Amino acid sequence: MSSSWIKIYTSNEFIRSEMVRQVLTENGIDAVLMNKQDSSYKIGTVEVYIHPQNFDKAIEIIIQNEL
Repeated sequence: MSSSWIKIYTSNEFIRSEMVRQVLTENGIDAVLMNKQDSSYKIGTVEVYIHPQNFDKAIEIIIQNEL
């Protein structure tokens, strides 16, 4: 992943990271998932990345939505 993206959220549960990504996207913030889980055992993390200029707004949205 290029340096133009920063990690904003990490979870062991795919669905929780997907919920964060969706809420951010619905609020106009480009967000992508990086699935680092083992495909067989579902061990690992799923991370959400955003552009650095959206960091403050993204944190505010995550806190407001209790994600």
